[in-house]
Amino acid sequence: MASDRLPEAAAPKMKKSNIKYASTCAVVASMASIVLGYDTGVMSGASLYIQKDLEITDVQVEILMGILSIYSIIGTLAAGRTSDWIGRRFMAIFAAFFFFAGAMLMGFASGYTMLMLGRFVAGIGVGYAIVIAPVYTAEIAPASARGFLVSFTEVFINIGILLGYVSNYAFAGLPLHLGWRFMLGIGAVPSVVLALLVSGMPESPRWLVMKGRLADARVVLEKITDTPEEAEERLADIKTAAGIPNDLDGDVVVVPRKRGGEEKQVWRELILSPTPSMRRILVAALGVFLFQQLTGSDSVVLYSPRVFESAGITGDHQLLAATCAMGVIKTLVILVAMFLLDRVGRRPLLLCSTGGIIVSLVGLATGLTVVDQNPDARIPWAVGLCVASVLAYVSFFSIGLGPVLGVYTTEIFPLRVRALGFAVGEAGNRLVSGAMSMTFLSLSSAITLGGTFFLYAGIAVLAWVFFFTCLPETRGRTLEEMGSLFGMTDTGAEAEDAAPATQDASCTARLLGASP
Repeated sequence: MASDRLPEAAAPKMKKSNIKYASTCAVVASMASIVLGYDTGVMSGASLYIQKDLEITDVQVEILMGILSIYSIIGTLAAGRTSDWIGRRFMAIFAAFFFFAGAMLMGFASGYTMLMLGRFVAGIGVGYAIVIAPVYTAEIAPASARGFLVSFTEVFINIGILLGYVSNYAFAGLPLHLGWRFMLGIGAVPSVVLALLVSGMPESPRWLVMKGRLADARVVLEKITDTPEEAEERLADIKTAAGIPNDLDGDVVVVPRKRGGEEKQVWRELILSPTPSMRRILVAALGVFLFQQLTGSDSVVLYSPRVFESAGITGDHQLLAATCAMGVIKTLVILVAMFLLDRVGRRPLLLCSTGGIIVSLVGLATGLTVVDQNPDARIPWAVGLCVASVLAYVSFFSIGLGPVLGVYTTEIFPLRVRALGFAVGEAGNRLVSGAMSMTFLSLSSAITLGGTFFLYAGIAVLAWVFFFTCLPETRGRTLEEMGSLFGMTDTGAEAEDAAPATQDASCTARLLGASP
C-alpha cells in the first residue's frame, strides 16, 4: 500500500472566493476542538493549585487529570449516531452546551466531588467536539485543500492549549482558593462564541445527500466548487457513495435503506463483519488514533510543569512561563504543518514526525535520568537537554502526528461509516489518553521519569514501523476515491484482481514478516 502513487491528474485549483468560503466553514467547525485543547493546557497548571487547596493525593490528581478523556468516550461514541441523525452543524452546538455547563460546574466547584461532576459534563462535550470538527471539515473541503482545512482542528487544539497555559499564568497570582477556579471557569467563554458562530454555518453536503436533500446539497457544493458542472459531478460521486442511483433525482429523494435498519448495517459493515478492505481501513485508522496517545503526547502536555520541575526549574511562575513557551512553539509549528500537508503529503510528515518524537523522547529520558542520579548537583547540560527535548517533542508532534490524525482518519472511511468509524477510533484514542494520564505519576514513581519516557520512546519505534508498513498516501485524492487504496471499487465492493491473496494480506502479517 505504501507504494501507491497519486493520480496523474492534479485536482483543479479553486476560485479564491470558494476557498474563502470553505476555509471560513472549516475555521468555525474547528473551533469546537478548542475546548479539548483548553482543558488539557489549563489542567497542567491548575492541578498544582487544586492539589494544594483541596489537599488531595497524587492518585486523586491523576484521576482528575485523565478522567475527562474517559468521560469523553460517552460523547465520542454518541457523536457518530447523533451527527448522522441531526446533522454535523447542530452537533457543534451540542458540544458547546455541554462544555459550557462543565466549565461552570468546575469554576464553582466547592470540593473534589463537584469538580469531578464538572469533568464528567465537560467530557461529554469534548467527546462531541473532537468527532464533529474534523468530520465536518473533511466533508466540506475540496480534495486540493482538504489537508490544509482539516488541520485547522489541530490548530485550534493547540490554540486552546496555549490559552490554557496563559490562563494558568494570568490567574496564578490570585488567592489559592480562587486561582484554579478562575482558570477552569473561564473556559466557558469559547463555547459561547462557538455556539453563536455555528448558527451561520452550512450543513455538510455529504450529510445532506445521505438524508436525500439533494437540492440543499447542490447549493452547498456550488459554493465550494469552481463551476455548477463540477458541483454536479461531485454530487453524482457522493450519491454513488451513499447508495443513491444516479438516475434518482429531485430536490428531495427517499434514500434507499437496507434491511435491518441503517444503523445496524453500518455497524455490520464496519465492525461485525467487515470486508478485508474495510478491515484494513479500520486497522489503519485505529493505528493512528492509538499510537498518537501511546507515544506520550498527553503526558508531556498535562504534566509539563512536573517534568520541568524534575529537570531543575523551580518556582510556580517559572514553571508556568516554561509551559507557556512550549504552548507558543506548539502553535507556531502547527501553522507550518498546515501548509505542508497538501504539498508534502500525509505519510512523509507522519514518518518524519514519529522519527523526531523518538529522538526527543530518548533525549528527555536521558536528561531526566542524569538529573535524577545527581540530586545534589545541578547539571546545566542535562537541564538544557530536558528543556530542549520537550520543545523538540511538541514541535515534531505538531508537524505530523498531531494534524495528520484528523486529516487521514476522516479521509479513508467510506461515507456511510465515516462518522461512526471516526467516533470508534476517537473513543479508542480517548481511552488510551485517559489511561496514560491516570498512570503517569504512578508509573514514574515505579520506574522513574526517565524510565517512563524511555518506555514511550520504545512505543514510538513500533508506531514508526506501523506507519511505514500500513499507511498509503492519500494526498490529492477525493474522498470517493479513497476506497481504491484499500482494495474497494467505486461502489464500495471488494476489488478483484489477479492477486486476491495480496489484497487480503493484513498489516499484522507484514509486521511479522510474512509474505503476502
